[in-house]
Amino acid sequence: MSRRNSIKFLATLSLLAAMGSVHAQANYPNKAIRLVVPAAPGGAADFFARLVGPKLAEALGQSVVIENRSGASGTIAADLVAKSAGDGYTVLIGQSTSVVVAPHMYAKLNYDTRKDLTPITLVAEIPNVLVVHPSVPVNSVQDLINLGRSKPDTLNYGSSGNGAPTHLAGEMFEMATGAKIRHVPYRGAGPATNALLAGEVQVMFGPAVAVMPQVRSGRIKALAVTSAARSAVAPELPTLAESGLKDFEITSWFGLFVPSSTPAAVVDKLHRETAKVLRLPDVQERFAKEGATAGGNAPAAFAEFVRAEYDKFGKLVKSKGITAD
Repeated sequence: MSRRNSIKFLATLSLLAAMGSVHAQANYPNKAIRLVVPAAPGGAADFFARLVGPKLAEALGQSVVIENRSGASGTIAADLVAKSAGDGYTVLIGQSTSVVVAPHMYAKLNYDTRKDLTPITLVAEIPNVLVVHPSVPVNSVQDLINLGRSKPDTLNYGSSGNGAPTHLAGEMFEMATGAKIRHVPYRGAGPATNALLAGEVQVMFGPAVAVMPQVRSGRIKALAVTSAARSAVAPELPTLAESGLKDFEITSWFGLFVPSSTPAAVVDKLHRETAKVLRLPDVQERFAKEGATAGGNAPAAFAEFVRAEYDKFGKLVKSKGITAD
């Protein structure tokens, strides 16, 4: 084959490949989609996946199969998706720990959040609630600050593990106030809440859905929420910012991600259909019962949010010397 004919042949192959890619995108999806959850069944990420997944399947006309890949602060699931084909058939319901915190906590990860994952949309945000055991003689955030300053390291706060929002909220609280409270990590929000109820720890920045039933029953006291605005699940509680901690904001959030090689058309379709699902009245109602706010923002807006969170927690993890151990 002559050089000229070889060039023509390669050009034809490239054109055919491009046409095939366009055709595949136009027909997307034409098979089942894997929705990878970075946690075991029963957690918040799993809850949102199993609520949104079936409705997204109905909207797309293809099955959405939930695949739980727990472990290593969610990095196992994130790594799996980051290394998958960028065809829209493997989607991560990522959470803040695995996407924006773990890259700063682990000495080495096999994926780079900023290069290997493309944000699609925010699915949900959940505020944490600052709660204390009834034995703690405080009734406000300022009372807790004063106690943490006057009696450093006498109070313990429980979390669902190193790098979790329940942990980082405590680190932010210490930095913002000068109060000294000791961190005690547990294997999940449930065990941490039980430890608080038993008095093993005295303080917790717990997920609203986990701690508010205990607040309503009088078993623990709530002082404030960690979100920027008051929560619909507990509108009577002030925010930490309202309580004197300027710009204090940390939430547990969950969003959809795909491999960075995924075509823009596929990203846009996944965003468009997910946003429709998140606007459904029954979905909104279920979210509200869990104390969650539904997302649905555009990929560019979600990407900017992820970048800001990445930088914010990178500074916190570095300044506090937080590691995965």
